[in-house]
Amino acid sequence: MFGIAVVALTGARGSHGGGCGGSSGSSSGGSGDSGSSSSSSSSSGGIGSGGSRAGDAKRDVDIASCGFDASGKNMLAKLKVNNTSSTSDYSYNITVEFQTASKTSVGTATVSNLSVTSSATAESEATTPYTGTGDGSEVTRCEVTSVNRS
Repeated sequence: MFGIAVVALTGARGSHGGGCGGSSGSSSGGSGDSGSSSSSSSSSGGIGSGGSRAGDAKRDVDIASCGFDASGKNMLAKLKVNNTSSTSDYSYNITVEFQTASKTSVGTATVSNLSVTSSATAESEATTPYTGTGDGSEVTRCEVTSVNRS
């Protein structure tokens, strides 16, 4: 099964509608914006760290929401990571790309060394400054581009 985790943003940076609302959350809480969607992701790939297929690790990560933080200056993706292994604890390194509607990269953010015990779920945030010259309305997508676990 092949797929990509993508969440569409709605509204301009700093607005209070859709996925770009000015809400912020902590790294251990929040359920995400109701206007955003999420899907599991997977990719083909060779053997990743920890002896697991790279696609297995990518499937563990969902984007719960995608938008901007409360200041409106930082792009923010809220992530849920579900360790599906019943026997192994993992540390995850995740890269998220923020994109325009035409999939042009506007920036990337990483989460490093997120520890998730076996059969557990953890939440985290990937954030990076918005460096564009506009109002941020061109940023409409988030995509998990890389996941490594060990």
